[in-house]
Amino acid sequence: MLMQVNAYAAPAAGLPLAPTTIERRDVGPNDVLIEIQYAGICHSDIHTVNGDWGPQPFPVVPGHEIVGTVTEVGTGVTRHRVGDRVGVGCMVGSCGECASCRNGDEQYCVDGMVPTYAGTDRDGSTTQGGYSTHVVVDADYVLSVPEGLDPVAAAPLLCAGITTYAPLRKWNAGPGTRVAVVGLGGLGHMAVRIAHALGAEVTVLSQSLKKQEDGLRLGADAYHATSDPATFEQLAGRFDLIVNTVSAHIDVDAYLGLVAVDGTLVNVGAPAEPLSLNVFSLIGARRSFAGSMIGGIALTQEMLDFCAEHGIGAEVEVIPAEKINEAYERVLASDVRYRFVIDTSTLV
Repeated sequence: MLMQVNAYAAPAAGLPLAPTTIERRDVGPNDVLIEIQYAGICHSDIHTVNGDWGPQPFPVVPGHEIVGTVTEVGTGVTRHRVGDRVGVGCMVGSCGECASCRNGDEQYCVDGMVPTYAGTDRDGSTTQGGYSTHVVVDADYVLSVPEGLDPVAAAPLLCAGITTYAPLRKWNAGPGTRVAVVGLGGLGHMAVRIAHALGAEVTVLSQSLKKQEDGLRLGADAYHATSDPATFEQLAGRFDLIVNTVSAHIDVDAYLGLVAVDGTLVNVGAPAEPLSLNVFSLIGARRSFAGSMIGGIALTQEMLDFCAEHGIGAEVEVIPAEKINEAYERVLASDVRYRFVIDTSTLV
């Protein structure tokens, strides 16, 4: 018999989320049933339910920053046990056979990864996310949350953490490298903390200096306002790696001008509108303009272990489910420092 659970769903594009009940599948041999404790609110949730990224299979229950406790495991599950604290991020399935999956890059599965919500699951049903009390997930896509991590602060690591950890590791941020982070929001504040812990010299590039004190406290060595044209003159050619975390239009050429020879500007923010650039911004200094999306399961587990080792968590504001719509408005107004997390015990 399918399990009925409480949730918050968007009934259609642009409409407020509302309480509902959804069905969770029976626990199969390789499945894990998780009682969700906390679910982070990601800007991607808002883009999805507003229809910014195209038509969606409404009603949609968002949420892909999930931390909870295992309450049941399938007969074939060995990695997780009842009572374990676990996490679920942005994907709950992939083909497991293509080159990307075999290389541990399941997020780039050639058949398309199965997203945690608004995707098509292996049984043909629509996946529904973490704004709910329980979820059933293939054990191969369930992460172990180390004891050293506060579960509330750990929830945003499942998206914001891995989204920034992945490019920092890919492009070798560490001692002797100069890293800039564009934007100090949900993604940006994690990028600063992680880059600092990796040993890089970290600079925040933000529209204004209003969050400068926070940026320096989080581990930045310098903080500059991009609204000041002098910033782009002063920092020309300085950075080995720039991680752009904002989901809005930027002047790509201007930011490429800050990148050193052989350096990279990598986009992890996902604006709804296309970005353009002048190719001379690249060929003039053998620069690269790249993109990155979350990370594979092994890398995500590495990130969680790294964050536990270095005492890194997200800075969060915990809210009850009834304030989800208000939280969406505040995210769009940049009125959160730095991630909303839903206490799912309020989903009654």
